[in-house]
Amino acid sequence: LEFQTAVDVVHEFEHLYTDKKIDKVEVVYNNFRSAILQTVLVEQLLPLVPELPEGDTHFLDYIYEPSQIELFEMLLGKHLNMQMWKVLLDSNAAEQAARMAAMENATQKARELIDELILQRNRARQTQITTEISEIVSGAAALEG
Repeated sequence: LEFQTAVDVVHEFEHLYTDKKIDKVEVVYNNFRSAILQTVLVEQLLPLVPELPEGDTHFLDYIYEPSQIELFEMLLGKHLNMQMWKVLLDSNAAEQAARMAAMENATQKARELIDELILQRNRARQTQITTEISEIVSGAAALEG
């Protein structure tokens, strides 16, 4: 997994978006919460949706240098690259956690199967030994009687 992968994906959908071939970019991915919990998330990357603080109804008008538009254009690509990188890392971590859980389950099932097979083998061996002892005792009794 390389950062360049995220950059390449962003480059593709940025061109489609700016050429008006698509009007929205959403990503659907597995979000890593913990080793046993991964959730599917849908996030919109484009167009950007501003997140306003709750209860804050007034805006401060700052003076930006360079202008707000220039600053936005400079940061948009970096923001999208980092968002896509986060998506790729989360998906990768979720996949590894799911694989780990599957392997743990498979290992546990294999242990249970081994225990069951050992028990079956011991029962068969015990039955065979009991049969042999019974035959020996019967043969000895026949010789005596």
